[in-house]
Amino acid sequence: MKKNVPVSKIMTTNVVKLNLKDELTKAEALFKKHKIRHIPVVSGTKIIGMLSYSDLLRISFADAVYDDEEIDSVVYDMFDISQVMTKNIVTIDEQATIREAAEILASKEFHALPVEKDGNLVGIVTTTDLIKYLLEQY
Repeated sequence: MKKNVPVSKIMTTNVVKLNLKDELTKAEALFKKHKIRHIPVVSGTKIIGMLSYSDLLRISFADAVYDDEEIDSVVYDMFDISQVMTKNIVTIDEQATIREAAEILASKEFHALPVEKDGNLVGIVTTTDLIKYLLEQY
């Protein structure tokens, strides 16, 4: 297995993002359209939070089995992104190693790490990215 490979080699660079002015209905639509589970919340190029699909499910009381159904927007209108997103997020530098990313994700209760360069969001790496990388090694 290759050692010291930077996380930038496996991260997603075309990141779907939200900002604080976006509505939760937009977030839900992005999760479903792109088949993703985590969306960074940004102010310009700076990451200020992370919204997960689980965060939406927590407030919506929705049954995740019915992915094709829209959740009633009345529930979403009761909250804004800043109330639902995780604010104290852990990030990783694009030159950090894949091993470092794996160690962080293995020790925490989340499954996505925003990747930064000089304090700006440049990508995201998920547990799925790590698994795919490991599969390529065998």
